[in-house]
Amino acid sequence: MPETAGPSAIVIIPARGGSQGVPLKNLARVDGITLVGRAVQAASAAPSVGTVIVSTDHDEIAAEALSHGARVVVRPAEIAGGTASSESALLHVLERVEAGDGGLPPQEIPPVTVLVQCTSPFIDPADLDAAVRTVAEGKKDVVVAVSETHDFQWRIDDGVASPVGHTTEYRPRRQERAPHYRETGAFYVMRTDGFRESGTRFFGDVGIQPVAPEWSIEIDEPRDLWLARQLVDQDVDASPEPLDVDALVTDFDGVHTDDHAYVDQDGTEQVRVSRGDGMGISRLRRTGIPILILSTETNKVVASRASKLRVEVLHGVEDKAAALRGWLTEHGLDPARVAYVGNDVNDLPAMAVVGWPIAVADARPEVKAQARIVLSRDGGDGAVREVCDRILASRPGEVAPGAGTAQAPAATV
Repeated sequence: MPETAGPSAIVIIPARGGSQGVPLKNLARVDGITLVGRAVQAASAAPSVGTVIVSTDHDEIAAEALSHGARVVVRPAEIAGGTASSESALLHVLERVEAGDGGLPPQEIPPVTVLVQCTSPFIDPADLDAAVRTVAEGKKDVVVAVSETHDFQWRIDDGVASPVGHTTEYRPRRQERAPHYRETGAFYVMRTDGFRESGTRFFGDVGIQPVAPEWSIEIDEPRDLWLARQLVDQDVDASPEPLDVDALVTDFDGVHTDDHAYVDQDGTEQVRVSRGDGMGISRLRRTGIPILILSTETNKVVASRASKLRVEVLHGVEDKAAALRGWLTEHGLDPARVAYVGNDVNDLPAMAVVGWPIAVADARPEVKAQARIVLSRDGGDGAVREVCDRILASRPGEVAPGAGTAQAPAATV
């Protein structure tokens, strides 16, 4: 295949709404940018890429992709389940592009098709561009992203462990061993006609594109997301941008409190709350924005605190997601424009209902993984004030204090 002068590749990014390991994983943020946004940005920055398309079944992922400059092809339900292959999504997109999708005229498919996965948040556009050019110039039919490893590897056959690439008697030094390569999952670059004929990402003459091992993370579990954030020193979303929502819903224990309780000899419980949080709620309430405390806790301390804050409360609730949907319907609210602040696993179903799931800084890893924003403050130590200030900052005429504002002392209720 001769070298092409201009962009020679179409990049397709499959991004389902469903995810087993990390709910709504593709909207999780690393260094302030969603995984789908990072994938679109990396692909668009490669000079040999002409078109970037996100295949999704989720409206919010589609909106996020569009906001970063990608085109979107809606993925049918029959190829959007957990067992659907990435290849099926790619083939569907190629068909739709040729036929004309979303009112756009039909167009010819470029000679190179690229599968880029959102689960790899640190794709170097230069690596992607080099791989595309290798295929476009006819040097390889397929190029896959890999990272070099010199690990001593083992395998199990019929219950017996045996070394791979070395022996127990001879273990050569690192510099004496040929490197192995691990698929990173970041990108797969393919000759378009060969891919469409075979229906698989591997065919013909396969080559590799080595990428930096230290950045070759693949996000499948909450800990992977935590590690990715650590790599960019971004375990929390400390960005000061306003939060434009129409309502705020919070858990109580671990959000308004530090998740501890004082219990006296009669079994009466007291909890520690932040006066600064109370001031934040008071200022936000004056704007007229609906505020709800939603808790599984049956202790009357929840209702007592809500009464003092003069906000609505639903507590002793087993099914928080169902209760939240009912409250949203009652108030005529669009779930996509509602924030929910949680800290523990029982918040996950409710967080999945709204467009802005938010975690306090000391939330469980599973909750941080589902959150679009991770606050810089712990529960009971200014987290509620922080989210109130961000909402206030988005509303005309309201001035929210900066991130460095001193927190008021705690109170006990």
